[in-house]
Amino acid sequence: MGMGRKARGYRVERDVLDEQRLEELAQRMDYSDTHPSLTKQLKESFRCTVPRLKRSVVGCLPVLYWLPRYSIWDYGMPDLISGISVGIMHLPQGMAYALLASLPPVFGLYTSLYPALVYFFFGTSRHISIGTFAVLSIMVGSVTERLAPDRNFLVMLNGTNLTEVVLGLVKFGFVGTYLSEPLVRAYTTAAAAHAVVAVIAQLFGLSTTRFSGPLSLVYTLVEVCSKLPQTHLPTLAVSGVSMVFLIAAKEINSAISARLPVPIPVELITIVAATVISSYTHLNGNYTISVVGEIPSGLAAPRLPDASLFKEVMGDAFALAIVGYAISISLGKTFALKHGYKVDSNQELVALGLSNAVGGFFQCYAVCSSMSRSLIQESTGGKTQMAGMASAVIVLVTVLKLGPLFQELPKAVLAAIVFVNLKGMFKQYYDIITLWRSSKVDLVVWLVTWVSTLLFNLDMGLGASITFAVLTVIFRTQLPKYSVLGHVPGTELYLDMETHREVREVPGITIFHSSATVYFANADLYLEALKGKSGLDISKMIIYKRRQEAKQRRRDKRAERRARREAKRQKHALRAAEQKTGVFSVEEAAGQWKEPGGGDGDREESLGDDQRGWCGRENGTVFVMPTTPRTPDDQCSWEYLKGSKDPDCATLGAVSELQDGDTTTLGSSSEDTLSRELDKVSLGSLGKWTWDIHSIILDLSTANFIDTVAIKTMRNIFHDFGEIDVTVYMAGCQMSVVEQLELGGFFSESITKGRLFATVHDAVLHCLGHQGTSMPSYEYSLEMQCSTKL
Repeated sequence: MGMGRKARGYRVERDVLDEQRLEELAQRMDYSDTHPSLTKQLKESFRCTVPRLKRSVVGCLPVLYWLPRYSIWDYGMPDLISGISVGIMHLPQGMAYALLASLPPVFGLYTSLYPALVYFFFGTSRHISIGTFAVLSIMVGSVTERLAPDRNFLVMLNGTNLTEVVLGLVKFGFVGTYLSEPLVRAYTTAAAAHAVVAVIAQLFGLSTTRFSGPLSLVYTLVEVCSKLPQTHLPTLAVSGVSMVFLIAAKEINSAISARLPVPIPVELITIVAATVISSYTHLNGNYTISVVGEIPSGLAAPRLPDASLFKEVMGDAFALAIVGYAISISLGKTFALKHGYKVDSNQELVALGLSNAVGGFFQCYAVCSSMSRSLIQESTGGKTQMAGMASAVIVLVTVLKLGPLFQELPKAVLAAIVFVNLKGMFKQYYDIITLWRSSKVDLVVWLVTWVSTLLFNLDMGLGASITFAVLTVIFRTQLPKYSVLGHVPGTELYLDMETHREVREVPGITIFHSSATVYFANADLYLEALKGKSGLDISKMIIYKRRQEAKQRRRDKRAERRARREAKRQKHALRAAEQKTGVFSVEEAAGQWKEPGGGDGDREESLGDDQRGWCGRENGTVFVMPTTPRTPDDQCSWEYLKGSKDPDCATLGAVSELQDGDTTTLGSSSEDTLSRELDKVSLGSLGKWTWDIHSIILDLSTANFIDTVAIKTMRNIFHDFGEIDVTVYMAGCQMSVVEQLELGGFFSESITKGRLFATVHDAVLHCLGHQGTSMPSYEYSLEMQCSTKL
């Protein structure tokens, strides 16, 4: 907090709100009101109106949105300068990256032309440059070598470009969210290593076998090292000179770029100079240096895809689509955030798919946005995709008229251009240091992606990387941080007691917090953590309680058997006592004694006639025997025995042990003593455990959903802790979680919405009020209203 920032306070005074009262206060809508039926949703989706039709058309063709608003005076010149700069870069990069794809250089020029024209109509980013890219060129090269090693690549190219269209139409753009920045950067870094190994043979003038599949990089590198003694020295000299010139020129370009209106086209100058030198010195004829060769002028006629190859390239096409989309959408969102416009993820996938699909008819291979060209297009003042159209015109003129002029260009120069342009990707190794300091998990994702891409090749490496990245998310939700919250004095806030010194524990209340939502993968771990943090091993306590209840039942059965035997003995004693003192029915005798108008003398006379020779009577409830003579004031003590309607089956009922001397007066209540049942065993009375927790509050403010397994776990928590007289509450549940609890049948007569509270503070106040206590003295006294001063 800044030193000059003034502290502000506020005061809130309201009733303690549980979920039921909150819903009444906020007038919660029914589930049907917030979730329309499937029929209504389908009806709404097929509803057609003029505004909706307009939005749909503009969404499919974004050019219709910005082109009518295009200002030539404001955007024309910046877009033209930017387009020329990017077009000049397209020429050397297109031919160089075609080598990575194991294709003739002219195919790189085709790939720089047609996809850019298609993206002009369907793309939503204003600054990315569509065309060849090193990573995709490497991936295409592995497919080319596998399926068309005999230069029959024209048939193969057309079968790889429809995947992105299908993915975009089914709204598959969300997959980009699973490609985190560390994953993408590590993947492109490993792809740069593949590119270096792919062009290293061109730099040394070696002829090597192109491997594919797992460990292909290792096999290629081993073969290159084994053939290093066969290095073609003239080719190596051309490569070295070209690399030195490119590196020096790029450094100078970076140093003076702020004073230049447009960057110096270093690559174009390099290929022009190399072509001129090669033509006049006859490098191919005199020194057998490999050159580009024939470049046909004009445009090739379109060709239909070969459907027989679809099955063989489907997996590779999917990998190309995902990688190309991830790179393009990351660049597009970066520029959109910087310049204040929006990029549609699904429409970008459709635009890339259509660019590849249309380009597939004209011998183009897979494309995506290029980092270097996109930065040039944005830094030179490009405003819209008119810059992309201008760059396509530059490439078109080159293909139609200037292509044959580059026939004498040495391939080593193109390999040097690729190698130098990968310098930016090599700088991404600094991510290891940055991630080590900031996030160890992201560092592990980076390293696993890099290693798997190097060893398993680009397609399998991508799948392994995404799988591992998703697993890290699962593990982090499965193993969240569990903590017990304490109260911040003077506030309504509750923070982790282990990480904050000034928080105070609320006496008798455990506030349990999880940093992640509760679902099937961590429900059991959540319960175990709750046991550990609360200090109550609920499982052992309940098992112990069950054992004690079983022991109590066995003791009662033994006592009942002893009581029956004792009853038989008492029966004989009663019969013998009838001859001396008599046994009578309490109700009948008491009725006679209490008859109105009767005096002492009358009662004695009546008893003298009927009861002096008392015969035994039985009462369905109690047999009573006088133990002391009646005093003149009608006071007499009696001894009782519980019996049944059948004197032969007289029993002491639920009394476990009959002690000698158990007596009572006639006016006392014998129901509690004689009719005791087996009470519920209390662990506190058993003496094995003692604890001072009367309430547990589960803070579910971090939960955004709850599944059926978690609902069952929560129900068990409420029940099990209730067994030991600890009441459980929930706090901070989002509305979606409450709805899922309702649908999952969580609430019942014993677990009502009165156990759910809007905030942890509401739950704490309720618990203290329920126990008849108040907040500790360091804060304020408990009232049935929440009053907070800050």
